[in-house]
Amino acid sequence: MVSAATPASAAPGRAPLDPILQDDALKTRHIREALEEHKRRGVEMAVLARWIIMPIVGVFLALVYPHPSQLYYIALLAILCVNGFFIRRFARVGRSHAEVALIMFDLVLMTFGMVFPNPFEQQEMPIPMLYQYDNFMYFFIILAFGTLAYSWRTVIGIGVWASVIWLSGSALMWYFMTPNNEIAQRLTEALAEWPHVLALYDPNDVGFRFRIQEAMVFLMVAAILAQSTRRFYLMLDRNADLAREHANLSRYFSPNVVEQLSQNDDPLNQVRMSNIAVLFIDIVGFTRLAADKDAVEVIELLRGFHGRMEQEVFRFGGTLDKYLGDGLMATFGTPMPGKHDASQALACARSMCRVLDQWNQERRSIGAAEIQAGIGIHFGETVQGDIGANRLEYAVIGTAVNVASRLEAMTRALSARIAMSDALCTQLQQEGGADDLLEGFTFHPDQTIRGLDGPMSVWALPRDR
Repeated sequence: MVSAATPASAAPGRAPLDPILQDDALKTRHIREALEEHKRRGVEMAVLARWIIMPIVGVFLALVYPHPSQLYYIALLAILCVNGFFIRRFARVGRSHAEVALIMFDLVLMTFGMVFPNPFEQQEMPIPMLYQYDNFMYFFIILAFGTLAYSWRTVIGIGVWASVIWLSGSALMWYFMTPNNEIAQRLTEALAEWPHVLALYDPNDVGFRFRIQEAMVFLMVAAILAQSTRRFYLMLDRNADLAREHANLSRYFSPNVVEQLSQNDDPLNQVRMSNIAVLFIDIVGFTRLAADKDAVEVIELLRGFHGRMEQEVFRFGGTLDKYLGDGLMATFGTPMPGKHDASQALACARSMCRVLDQWNQERRSIGAAEIQAGIGIHFGETVQGDIGANRLEYAVIGTAVNVASRLEAMTRALSARIAMSDALCTQLQQEGGADDLLEGFTFHPDQTIRGLDGPMSVWALPRDR
């Protein structure tokens, strides 16, 4: 048997990865996957919302301002919808210059449509009067889209970019506009007794104090939404940790046990004693089998063996306790005992034999050597609980574990595929699953088991079965 301490999983000439680095890499991968999934769904929602809201705004403009000149603004809304398609196309986690450019295009296009006059409007209007429509509120729609799809930094960026672009557009309009003195003179005469009203409706006043106020409020709202988005990302990070822990559990426990563990607080911390079924399986003659193979071929052989056997352990509700070089140890009844642990253990062992037979057919077809394995099963009392200080491991120890290991070794002398204790057979009969599972087994009384004071009766399934 290959020692479990042998670095068989390391590639030739490469040092094994530090377990902490492996955990960090796994955590990073889970976080990355969670972020990518969140980004994909968020962008889909944001673009769908854009395709719904923009047509609603277009219909609103057509109803409230029923004039052909409004087709200009409806065309701008259509361009925003098309831009949403490209944002969905280029969106991804991390930096994307194309995505940032498309967001900037949104902001510039909206500012242009709000600040500069409609070229299809027949009646000339002083440009500053466009601010009387209070169109700046539509920037909040773009900000809301950002909270659905982007990180908190991007939400802050949208707030800053929109404010700068809005104020810059106002400054450009003020610089290039031609004052309309005629309207200004008439309003001055009409509102001479109400100077405050005149200040509000001055056709040549851009109203920078109001534009700055709009930008300040927008920045404050962006900061609040960014903080909310950041809290959500922290929750996403935490959920990624939970997904990683769930994935780690699934490497050792069957899916139903993982579900049970994930729904209970600290179910493994308490040290307890219970009767469970312990199974050992090991490749027979592995040293000879691996003698003429290079390291890569040996690793591939072990991966094929472990993967197939692990799948059967989980299929029958068992727990993968550990890999043992060219074998593995599994338990049935951990972390919580069941009503059919012995039956599940023997059913798993017989299924392992069938899987090996199928694999050997595949290997014979390509001229590869067959794989023979010995399986030992025992039912008895064990001690279970976490061991270790900083890095915990769930351990199952006791005489029952040693007996199962000795039974696996006895399969060579008995020329058997499976060797199980009489204690497991008795438990099997109590569970009511003995008839089919015991078919083909032969009884071997008074067998000497190394480490035990007295002999033990053993049931064996010969290799020709």
